[in-house]
Amino acid sequence: MTGQDPAAVRIDTSKPHPARMYDWFLGGKDNYPVDEEMAGQLLALEPRGREMARVNRAFMHRATRWLGGNGIRQYLDIGTGIPTEPNLHQIAQQAAPESRVVYCDNDPIVLAHAEALLRSTPEGVTEYIQADARDPEIILAAAGKVLDFSRPIALSMLALLHFVDDEDGAYALVDRLTARLAPGSYLVLSHTTGDFDPEKAAQARAMYTARGLTLRLRSRAEFTRFFDGLELVDPGVSLTADWQPQLGEVVEVQGDDPIPGYAGVARIG
Repeated sequence: MTGQDPAAVRIDTSKPHPARMYDWFLGGKDNYPVDEEMAGQLLALEPRGREMARVNRAFMHRATRWLGGNGIRQYLDIGTGIPTEPNLHQIAQQAAPESRVVYCDNDPIVLAHAEALLRSTPEGVTEYIQADARDPEIILAAAGKVLDFSRPIALSMLALLHFVDDEDGAYALVDRLTARLAPGSYLVLSHTTGDFDPEKAAQARAMYTARGLTLRLRSRAEFTRFFDGLELVDPGVSLTADWQPQLGEVVEVQGDDPIPGYAGVARIG
């Protein structure tokens, strides 16, 4: 495991953290009152908040299953969040026990639970990096100790980039990461959008800003831009819930309105 000693972890409970709120939405217990308070406020704004989290998690399962079925044996998952079952490495190693997986997150509570991420198959490897997504060179250097960057890697950044503003170089960040990947690699993204209710999206962003957090809910066109120059896998950019549902893990949601998020998988080179 790369990073700090879990015994030395200091968790800031003075303000909410997206990974811990996501854990709350998924029914986890690795969160604090400050996270539950803000998650509850978001739930009052969007009553399907729990379904949004579950839909994103289900996309991860389907995409990883597809990647494993198409020969990918190395994964770099940035913004992994707090461990849930099954996690990405479990899906990948079901398809191919020799798969190598590197997780990365900046939330110290993830480090505290990192041992749960390290239950790899004997044939494979699972590692964890404590780093911020905005530090790609640190991530790439650490991941390079586990992954062979001369061979294809699946880079996933799921429900992460809407926490990185344009001013923080969101597009440049993706470009810097994908530029280091070998031909035949894949980029896997999911992203919440404000396309279907701009007023509600503006309210959500104001909530985040008031707590010193970033929320950048991009449009479909803005999300698609992350894949510029890459070859999108069918069905291209789609609603998160609609990406290759035949692979299973489809979540039933309330009402007929779409869950406001997009997803896509694209081949590099």
